[in-house]
Amino acid sequence: MKHILFFILFFTTLTVSAQGEFNSGFRSIPAPKFSTKPNKKTPISEVKDPQTEKSDIPSIKTPNVFDNTSITPKSKFQIGEEKSKFTMSTESDFANPGDRYVPKMEKDLDKALKEAGLKEGRGELVKKNISLGEIKTKSAYFIVKLRDFGAIDGDLVKISSNDQVIQNQLFLDSNYKQIKIVLVNGFNKLDFEALNIGSLGGNTAEIQVYDDKGTLVTNDYWNNLAAGFKATIIATKE
Repeated sequence: MKHILFFILFFTTLTVSAQGEFNSGFRSIPAPKFSTKPNKKTPISEVKDPQTEKSDIPSIKTPNVFDNTSITPKSKFQIGEEKSKFTMSTESDFANPGDRYVPKMEKDLDKALKEAGLKEGRGELVKKNISLGEIKTKSAYFIVKLRDFGAIDGDLVKISSNDQVIQNQLFLDSNYKQIKIVLVNGFNKLDFEALNIGSLGGNTAEIQVYDDKGTLVTNDYWNNLAAGFKATIIATKE
């Protein structure tokens, strides 16, 4: 029993001694002290508006690589590239292919109209006297109506019967102008002389002849007659 108590006491003494040595070598680190007073604020630099402040630094413009031929040279086949102005063709790029046939069609139409007596033109002039036919009648006189059946271009006509002047100068327009011609027994030679040619072609006229009863005796025309030449009707009064 004594031995047990001795070991307990010895073990207790040894434990207390070890704790004292450990505690004597340990030093606690003191906590930092913070002042309760706030420090002075560090001044913040003022932010300046670059738009309100004039700057000596020049502005930098971003280059457009599409317009810089040293970086990206333009293709010669680019849309909108101007073509060479040198050409032997008289046709434009946007010409209607059918336009090439228009002048010929117009020429053919003019020819047909002239042949039908519906249009004047600077074609070949008729340089000879022409006959408008022969008439046999019992009428005492004729009523002759004349007009320019083409474009009104200043045609002038002189009217004679048996070489006797009945109308020295008659201007032809779109309306009929009438002349009364008294017939002699037997032979009557009625001449219609072209005094000039109009500004659009030869002398051109339509003629209508009525007897004393108002009956249409003849209806004819002359086309592209040269100045100084005549259209003639021969009337025989029975």
